[in-house]
Formats: sequence, structure tokens, C-alpha cells
Amino acid sequence: MEAGGLPLELWRMILAYLHLPDLGRCSLVCRAWYELILSLDSTRWRQLCLGCTECRHPNWPNQPDVEPESWREAFKQHYLASKTWTKNALDLESSICFSLFRRRKERRTLSVGPGHDFDSLGSALAMASLYDRIVLFPGVYEEQGEIILKVPVEIVGQGKLGEVTLLASIDQHCSTARLCNLVFMPAWFSPFMFKTTSGHVQFDNCNFENGHIQVHGPGTCQVKFCTFKNTHVFLHNVPLCVLENCEFVGSENNSVTVEGHPSADKNWAYKYLLGLIKSSPSVLPTEVSDSLLSLDLESRDQAWSPRTCDIVIEGSQSPTSPTASSPKPGSKAGSQEAEVGSDGERVSRTPDSSDGGLSPSGEDEDEDQLTYRLSYQVQGPRPVLGGSFLGPPLPGASIQLPSCLVLNSLQQELQKDKEAMALASSVQGCLIRKCLFRDGKGGVFVCSYGRAKMEGNIFRNLTYAVRCIHNSKVVMLRNDIHRCRASGIFLRLEGGGLIAGNNIYHNAEAGVDIRKKSNPLILCNQIHHGLRSGIVVLGNGKGIIRNNQIFSNKEAGIYILYHGNPIVSGNHIFKGRAAGIAVNENGKGLITENVIRENQWGGVDIRRGGVPVLRSNLICFGYSDGVVVGDEGKGLIEGNTIYANKGCGVWMMSSSLPHVTSNHVSYNGLYGVAVFSQKDGSGEFPGGHGAQENFSEDGDAILWETELEKDEDPLRRPVTIALVESNSINHNGASGLYVQSSEALHVITNVIHANGDRGITVAQSSQLTRVTNNSISCNRQSGVKVEAQCKVELRGNGIYDNRGHGIITKGDSTVVIENDIIGNRGSGLQLLPKSDTKVIKNRIHSFRAYGIAVRGRTKALVQENIIFQGKTNKTIFQQISNNRECILQNNKFLVFKKTSDTWRLVNPPARPHLENSLRGPSAAHSGQKVTAMATRITAHVEGGYHSNRSIFCTIL
Repeated sequence: MEAGGLPLELWRMILAYLHLPDLGRCSLVCRAWYELILSLDSTRWRQLCLGCTECRHPNWPNQPDVEPESWREAFKQHYLASKTWTKNALDLESSICFSLFRRRKERRTLSVGPGHDFDSLGSALAMASLYDRIVLFPGVYEEQGEIILKVPVEIVGQGKLGEVTLLASIDQHCSTARLCNLVFMPAWFSPFMFKTTSGHVQFDNCNFENGHIQVHGPGTCQVKFCTFKNTHVFLHNVPLCVLENCEFVGSENNSVTVEGHPSADKNWAYKYLLGLIKSSPSVLPTEVSDSLLSLDLESRDQAWSPRTCDIVIEGSQSPTSPTASSPKPGSKAGSQEAEVGSDGERVSRTPDSSDGGLSPSGEDEDEDQLTYRLSYQVQGPRPVLGGSFLGPPLPGASIQLPSCLVLNSLQQELQKDKEAMALASSVQGCLIRKCLFRDGKGGVFVCSYGRAKMEGNIFRNLTYAVRCIHNSKVVMLRNDIHRCRASGIFLRLEGGGLIAGNNIYHNAEAGVDIRKKSNPLILCNQIHHGLRSGIVVLGNGKGIIRNNQIFSNKEAGIYILYHGNPIVSGNHIFKGRAAGIAVNENGKGLITENVIRENQWGGVDIRRGGVPVLRSNLICFGYSDGVVVGDEGKGLIEGNTIYANKGCGVWMMSSSLPHVTSNHVSYNGLYGVAVFSQKDGSGEFPGGHGAQENFSEDGDAILWETELEKDEDPLRRPVTIALVESNSINHNGASGLYVQSSEALHVITNVIHANGDRGITVAQSSQLTRVTNNSISCNRQSGVKVEAQCKVELRGNGIYDNRGHGIITKGDSTVVIENDIIGNRGSGLQLLPKSDTKVIKNRIHSFRAYGIAVRGRTKALVQENIIFQGKTNKTIFQQISNNRECILQNNKFLVFKKTSDTWRLVNPPARPHLENSLRGPSAAHSGQKVTAMATRITAHVEGGYHSNRSIFCTIL
């Protein structure tokens, strides 16, 4: 634009000297002038905004170095907000009654100070009329009595903030008032600096020191650009109050208290405040703000993305890869194929392949011609979570997560959850926005049915940030909460609300503490680097914990105990220094579709009456075990993928009664599933930690048991025997299932495939271990081994292609009935000295050894079995002479007549018969429980995998 021959740049220089009213008039000339006025944003509009004595930098106090998107828009918002208190005058002038007697009157300006019209504020107020402006010139004004505001006035300090100090106690009885650019201190006779019960008060650019401000509903207040030093703001039954761009420093108690349900009676200012809030920029998320970079394992400690879609495996060797596995005892250098161990167990040394490397096609041609085969099909691992978790973890590879486990942005979650969206959009009670709370005791305290909304605030170096109790509700969006000396957010006594999109870190206690029937929605937060747990739910606390990133906390990422019963879904819980999720001391909870990875101890730890439902989670890359079920732990563990943990996939104490079903347990460094009864040093705690956890509000111990509800869940079915059912257990570093237990155990319809040691090892079983309808195939050693003095029943299993014997037993009460024991490299069934075994109605075939081999003096009943010949130079049955305690009755021995003959397993078909046995998702209910005390668990590990002891599975 060129007007009068002047270029655009020169016009901008000229217009930069205009004051605000002149700029407004120029913008009305034409569209070209309007656009020219808008182009002055970084020059004249910035000068006007920063030069105004009634406001501060638009991003003060949290980001004073960050420029706003538009200086003009920021100045406009402040200008409109500063006029809210006068809206009542427009309402009065528009009334019919007032218009009959209306006489237009200009606002007066009354000057207070030495040499001016009045010497004190009280004398000026005595002469003030409606909406007059009272200007206090620099100085200290101390009022000796309470000041009562009877007419609407504006009280403004002249000069810079700090030059006018007012020591007074003001009680507002009028409909509206505004105070600006003043330093308030309490009078000698009252700690209250200002209070109102029905009117509207507006504070702009003020300092409050060492006193109280009190607003009772239906009164309202609007506070902006103010500093509160050791000052308490008390809001009781307020329908709406706005605290914006304020700083709260050094409070000895709570900085802001919101008490009571918002009043149903609303004063004249309510609708104007509500309109002002809706017109101002919101901190609600947008897709742009949530589109952060996706992270790998090395970088996510520095930045945290809600859109992480894959997992990158670090460069360490996989714990189950052939080069990393330790040699088995009894191996000899240079052994090419197999050797016989100390118990007569066959140990293969052939390199593994993707399916266990156990196909007979790997042998040389001469051997192949002398071997007879049966036609059968091995039941392999079932696919879960896509193909990424079927193969071994490769260093540096990226594992793509299925869509159900990918974190959504906050905006996506709010769009899916209409109730959460309504909460996030609601404004009721007190709105605290873009404020800083620091270096004091408490931030915001909401009690007795109070309502508060907090957006974009910073809480730091406090005892706690927010407390919500007694049926109150809070909405917290995009706040930064760190370095609190206790919990960051604390809810109890049926507190609730929405806690979404917050960054909660470096707090001394839990990031979020939920107890006593509180029931919040915790959504899309980053809770990390806490000195204790990320989230604690106890004392009948509830809540929905969804789509959060919880990482690098010193204790459990989520800790559920004392009848806590939350719904935990869709979270990423990683890199914790203890367990990912711990459920102790009768804790409950529905834990579903979470990614729990890279935690120092167990991915999920269940102890001491914990009864969670753990369903459809990915538990991977942990530095210890995937799932730990400790003393008296219970619950349903269903449909989880437990992958590439350095310890066991599932570790169970024999005193626990879990139901482990339909899980995919693969590529873990030790056992797939281990059941142990040995305990060592139960009173010891690693790292010098004490036994008693502390969950009090301010550090004092609280005996929660006296306040707990009785555990009454009539729908929860009783569990009397630990059950391992319908799982796929494959490619683990040691045995697929290891049992060293003094209690009964049922192992039903599992697929146990290609594990680094035996398929199933029963080292101790003083009560009956029942192994039924399992597929046990392609394991590196024997399919099943039963040690001495064990009671085991093997029924309806298919035991195929294992590199050692099919079954090897020393047990004094072993029943082997109706199994298919086919194609194993060693004997189909080997009975060791002093064993007592019943072998009934099995189909047995050895790939290149005996069908049944009896070693030494053995008590056995071998009855009604079908035993196939393997190699032409091997007999079908081998036993020592004169063993009268080995009884053979009605067995059928089949010998090949022609090398071209092929036998088939028909009538019945090859076992196990899984089609009718595999369970769908369980209908078990979500009862759950956990332990607060640490228990040090150790156990002897067969095969030399872990220096004779288990990895600790500990909650610090």
C-alpha cells in the first residue's frame, strides 16, 4: 500500500507513534489500513503490551522469555478482561426503571496522597460515587479500621508496582470493584486483606503478602498478573472464579482452598466471566501439539512422545540366542550331535533353527535310510500380536506394536471418550490457569464437594501440588508438577475428576496418590523419575488409568494395594527401577492392554493376597522376570505376551493360586513358567530397604486395615489349585515349565515348544502335578523330566521331536496314560532306578533309540501301549534281566516290514486334542490383591543357567 506516495515501511514508522485510541480509529478507515495496523504486531503492539502498568508479559510467570503468538491478541485479551468489572454498569443503564431517571455522568478520578485531594483511602471512598477511579500516589497507606466498599469503585496505584503499599482490611458490600497495581499487606487487627460475599472483585497486577483473601459465593473474583507471597486465597461455594497468570510463593499452608459445591445463586458477573473464558485461548490439546517425535529406547528419557508406535531393541545380545546361552553341564568339547547326561538323559548339541532345529531331515542320508517315521503334526506356537513377537529379539531391530497397544494423543482419547471431553470442557467453581506455585507447603486444596479446574500451571518445590478430598472434583490439564516433598496429586474420600496431559516428575512420594474410594480418570500423562512409585492406589481407591507414559520411577510404576481396585489400560510403563505394576496386600484391578517393558524387577508383581486380572498386556525386555506371583498371590493372568525378559516369563511361588491362561511366553532368558516353593531370607531386603512401606499423607504410618471394606465379590470363582492352562510357552532359555513345589498344580492344554532345556521339569512335587493335553515338542533336551519323590500324572499329551528322551522319570508315583510320545531323539520313555511308574495306553516311538528303556531296578506297570520301532538296529523295549517289578501286559509292538511303510496316528488322532480344549477369553472377574513388603526369593536353577539362584523379584 502506498498512500500519498509514502512506502509501506514509512507508514509503519509513523503509525508506531500512535496511542491505542488512534490505532483503533485508523483500523476503521479501510481494509488496507486495518491490515496495516495488524502488521505492527511485533513493534507497536508489543510496546503497548509491555508498557502497560496494569499487566505484565503475557506468558508471565511460567514462560516470560517466550513471546506470544500475537502481541495484539494478548493485549486485546487483557484489555477486555480489565473491563469485566464495569459490565454491571451497562446492565444498570439498560434497565427500564433506571432509564427514566438516568442522567449521564462522567467518572471522576479521586487522587490520594500527600499534596492531593485526600490523605487516606477511607476519606476518598467516603466521597466516591458509582464507578469512580481512585488513584493512590506512591507511598504507604495504613488504614486503622476496616474499610467497607459500599459503591462500585476502581482503586489504582500510580507508578511502578511496589511503589504503592496498602495495609488494610477491605470488606466489599457493593456489586463490583477493581484493584490494580497495588501491594497489599494485612492491617494490624485482621489477617484478611480482602473479602466479599456476593459481589465481583477484580485484581490486576497486584502483590499480596502475608495475609488472606476470602470470596464466598455467590461472589466471584477475577485475578490476573498477581503475586501471592505467603498468602492464602479461600474460595467458599463460589460459582466461578478465575486466577490467571499468577504466582504463589512461600505458602505456610495451602495457597488456594476451594471449598463447597458451587453456589446455585450466581451474581451478575458469572455470565461475563464464562464468556471471557470461552473466548480466550485454551490449553486443550490439538493434533499439532501432540505430534511429537517417536522415540527409541536410548532417547525417551530426554523427551516423551504420546505417539510411540514401535520398540527398538538395544544392542545387547538376546538372552536366548544360541551364542549367549551357557553350555549345559556334562557337555564335552567337540561333541557334534548328542551325548548322554548323568541321569541317562540325552542332551543334543545340534545348532537350533527357527522351529527348534529338530526336524530329522537334518541328519545325513545313511542315518535317514535306517529310520522309520510316523505321520503326525506338531502343534507349534500360536501367533499373537502380529509377527514381531514370534521371532527372536534382534539387537537394533524395531518391533512394531499392534494398534491396540499404540498410545493415542490426548485429543484422540477425548474424542473417543465423550464423558472425558465434557469434563475437559467444563468450567465450574474455580479456574486456575497459567499460574506458578512454588516453594511452599501446598498448592491447591479442593474439599467438601468443591470444583476446580487447573490448566497449564507449574507446581514445584511444594509439599504437595493438589489435594482433592470429600467428594470434590478436579480437572487438571497440561500442568507441570515436580519436586514435591510428598505426592504430586493426592485424592481421597471419594475425590475424582480428570487428570490429563500433565507432566509429573521428580516427586518424593507417588506422582498420583488415590485412596479411600476416590475414582479419577487419569489420562495421557507423563509420570516419571519419581523417588517412589508413579501412581499408588490403595485403601479402596479406584480410578481409570489410561494411555499414560509411566517410566523411570524408583519404585513400581503403578502400585495397587489394600483393596485398591483401578482399571489400568493402554499405558506404557517402562524403565522403572522396580516392578512395572505391583499388586500387593489384597489389591485388585483390571490391568489390560498395557506395554510393560524394560523394568528392573518383575514386569508385574503380585503378592500377599493380590488378585488382579492381567489381560492382553505386552510384558517384554525386563531385566528380571515377566510376571511374578509371590506368596499368596492370586488372580487371572490371561492373554498376555511375555517376551524376551532376562529372567523367567512367569515366576510363581507354590503358596500362590493364580490362573495362568492363554498367554504367549517366549524368548525369556530362563524358564518360561517356573513354580517354586523355596524361600530364602524372607526378612531381608536388598539395598537396605526396610520392610514396612509408608503410605501416609505426611510421612506418618497409617494402619489401613481398620478402614478397609470387606472383600465381598460373589461373582469371583474360588481358586483352590494353581492352574497353567492354554498357554504357548516357546523358545525360552531354560525349561518351558519348571516345577519345584509342595502344592498341587494343574498344567492343561499348553503348547510347550523349542525351549532351550527340557519342555517340562518336575524337580519337586510332594502333591500331585497333573499334566494334561499339552503339546510338548522340539525342546533342546527331554520333553518331560520327573525327579525323585515326585507325584506326577501325564495324560493325553503329545510329546514330539524333543532332542532328548520323550519322558524321563525318577518319580515314586508317576502315571503316564494315553500320551503320544513320538519322534524324540532319545528313548520315548526312560524309567530310571527306584522310580515307580504306570505306563498305560500310550503310543510310543523313538526316532533312533528304544521305545521304552528301563534303567536299573524299577517298579513299573507297562500295559496296553502301542510301541513303534524306530531304527532297524534298535529293539523296541529294553530292560535289565530279572527285574520282576517291571510288569508288561497286553502291549502291542510294531516292527516295520518295509522301509516304504508309513504308520499314522489314527483312532484317536494325534494328541493332544486341543481343538475342543482351548479356552477363549476367560469370564473371570476383576478381583485383585498385592504386597507392600519386599520378599527376597531364591531358588536353585537346573542346568547352570543362573548361578544357582533366581533373579530377585522385589518391590522396593
